Amino acid sequence: MVLKEGWRGRFFEDFEVGDVYPHPLGRTVITADNIWFTLLTQNTAPIHFDHHYSAQTEFGKPLVDSTFTLALVTGQSVTDISQNVFANLAWDEIRLPNPVFEGDTVYSQSEILELRESKSRPNMGIVSVQTTGFKQDGTVVITFKRTLLVYRRGQGPKIARMTPEKNP
Repeated sequence: MVLKEGWRGRFFEDFEVGDVYPHPLGRTVITADNIWFTLLTQNTAPIHFDHHYSAQTEFGKPLVDSTFTLALVTGQSVTDISQNVFANLAWDEIRLPNPVFEGDTVYSQSEILELRESKSRPNMGIVSVQTTGFKQDGTVVITFKRTLLVYRRGQGPKIARMTPEKNP
């Protein structure tokens, strides 16, 4: 048996300005996601969790909490952008041009905007990206810029991996 290492994400040296990464996973938002996230964040706006109330709005149904959309699309980008992150430094210019509803499937992609050396942490670099989230029909639902501090190759924490033959 040949043991092959899985995807470990990109390090600072792997990024190039202008690269676009279509993130591999989409996610269908269900009612439980919307209600649980709204409760977890103590958002009391009934448009997110009260179907009777939201039926009386121009949308006619609950809106997905916009901070859930931000968290979901950020999460979708991790495998390509921030698997080897030390810290997120900023989310800027967050725009929500269209709503997300329960039952929508959200996809995303990110473009590398800027790369620079970290002056205070030579084992890391600063990466700036523009991320776009869109629904199953291509409608853009969120855009934002994110700046993060990413480890250089070989400079981050080591991940302990057990293999069956090493497992007691």
